[in-house]
Amino acid sequence: MSEPKAKARSLQEVVPGVYNWHVHDDRIDARSDAYAVADRDGAVILIDPLPIDESLLLPLGSITAIVLTAGNHQRSAWKFRKRFKVPVWAPENAHGLEEEADNIYANGDTLPGGLSALHTPGPAHSMFTLWMQQSPRGIVFISDLLTRPGHGTPEFIPSEYQDEPGRTRLSVQRVLDQLPVDTVCFAHGEPIARDGDRALRMALEQDTEGVSAPAP
Repeated sequence: MSEPKAKARSLQEVVPGVYNWHVHDDRIDARSDAYAVADRDGAVILIDPLPIDESLLLPLGSITAIVLTAGNHQRSAWKFRKRFKVPVWAPENAHGLEEEADNIYANGDTLPGGLSALHTPGPAHSMFTLWMQQSPRGIVFISDLLTRPGHGTPEFIPSEYQDEPGRTRLSVQRVLDQLPVDTVCFAHGEPIARDGDRALRMALEQDTEGVSAPAP
């Protein structure tokens, strides 16, 4: 299976209604993060789910869907689909899925939980940023566009681990140009609860690789 061996034993609230858990991922020898979004009606959406003590999720509400930002983030999705009897949503042209998704989404689609999909290629061609407006803040789940070691400025993954590193940088700029960003949730790293737009700009400004970007 695609999931890491470690299981999370705690769950943290990033902002009201958005929850984070993480594990040390033995597959990449680094931190991996997953999220749950709970709406006011008690529906819970899992985003790029990782192994977790399920008793931590149940108080959040009724799990109704699983959404993947990329094929390489299928993780525990299939196990949770079977366990909770809910559909998995995967991006179009997602690579390497071990099972068939129940629903396929594309750029601009509205997903469960009020999430909106923005195509942000670079680390992989089929990679999406998920966005939701939760007054007064805009929340983005940016998949692998950036990581955040510790509590510092977000960083780009080394270019050798990306399909198109130049396009990754364009995708970060596209997020800033098209979405109101307050809270940033990373697939690998501590979330940023506020002033996320400033953190993304700093990542672009402090980028040391300086690869040239192709046309979007």
